[in-house]
Amino acid sequence: MEKLDALLAHLYTLHTRTIELSLGRMERLLAALGAPETKLPPVIHVAGTNGKGSTIAFLRAILEAAGKSVHVYTSPHLVRFHERIRLGAKGGGRLVDDAELLAALSTAKKLNGDNPITFFEFTTATAFKLFSEHPADYTLLEVGLGGRYDATNVVAEPRACVITPISIDHPEFLGKTIDRIAFEKAGIVKAGVPVITGPQQEAALEVIERECALKTACATVAGRDYFSREEHGRLLFEDAKGLLDLPLPRLPGRHQQENAATAVAVLRSVEPGLEAKAFEQGLAFADWPARLQNLAKGKVPALAPEGSEIWLDGGHNADAGRVLAQAMADFEDKMQRPLVVVCGALTTKDTSAFLAAFKGLAQEVLAVPLKAEYEAKPARAIAEEANGIGIRAAACESVESALRFLAVREWRVPPRILITGSLYLAGEVLALNGTPPE
Repeated sequence: MEKLDALLAHLYTLHTRTIELSLGRMERLLAALGAPETKLPPVIHVAGTNGKGSTIAFLRAILEAAGKSVHVYTSPHLVRFHERIRLGAKGGGRLVDDAELLAALSTAKKLNGDNPITFFEFTTATAFKLFSEHPADYTLLEVGLGGRYDATNVVAEPRACVITPISIDHPEFLGKTIDRIAFEKAGIVKAGVPVITGPQQEAALEVIERECALKTACATVAGRDYFSREEHGRLLFEDAKGLLDLPLPRLPGRHQQENAATAVAVLRSVEPGLEAKAFEQGLAFADWPARLQNLAKGKVPALAPEGSEIWLDGGHNADAGRVLAQAMADFEDKMQRPLVVVCGALTTKDTSAFLAAFKGLAQEVLAVPLKAEYEAKPARAIAEEANGIGIRAAACESVESALRFLAVREWRVPPRILITGSLYLAGEVLALNGTPPE
């Protein structure tokens, strides 16, 4: 739809001249839209550094397995903007369609006029308007950046607040220390609203618990109030309500077991009547693109060496590098293959810290650029960072050229290829592969 594409292209250019440490712009537009943030189905608000989207994917899958309808707001999108707004409906819901998205965006644009606003504020307000007009049982709301002054933080009385693991990311906006970043993330805590946290560093947990105490919000903490572990190919979850014996999550990696456990803890708090069957089905069927996604079909596997194992993940900070390297090591324990990391990154990311976890594990790094519209690191700069930490690296012109470069080699065992470093790169790869999220 040409009109929608043109409008989105215009919205991408929105910015403000000054940083405004308030929600004033958001509140002004929402008032003009009829205060849709007050008319949402019960909200579960999710902040954190890593694991927000995956935790939401588990929440959605469990709730839908229980017969609930669920609105979902996440960011960024991978291939199409529509991925950010999923409208709940019995049987699984759907992404917003062209016509209703164009109508909602056009209305918001008219009401906002020439007032300064950011792209994320504008599109968040539009999502709230759409959610308020469609009935559902829950709204799952992902924080875009930080928490305290994030556009999503206008919801006054969520059903629950969730904080996934906090680590260093976006230091230019959130601060350079864990406690400072945790302060911003904990800004979503509301008076009397239950707070459920994933595993946290001690410095982050201290800040979260202090914020909860100030606002008389009860905190449920991983490793203290609920526990999870893998045993005999199952995920065992335990809290004050008892033990659940669950299947391992469909999403691979130990970190996804932690995200799944956080989702279970959230729903044991807000939906105590959920049957075990809903948890079992939810973990078994939850899906979240570009989070250790196995690319077995499409154009991308056809470019790689025959028999290769290809994984796609949007991880881009040091903690993400750590959990991805652990997942690759676990895969290696089960089946030995040479590991090649194909990496692209934004200029704002500490790629050395991200790649450091792969030292001694990855055979080499092939660095690639992102599309010209992103503020991306040159492939040569990424290769230099990888070489600097002791991983052999080379620069390639694109993901396609990197895969072809690997394909012309002779392999005793076909390689395991991890394409990673940026969600923007992940989106490019899914578009190339012909398998956009649905």
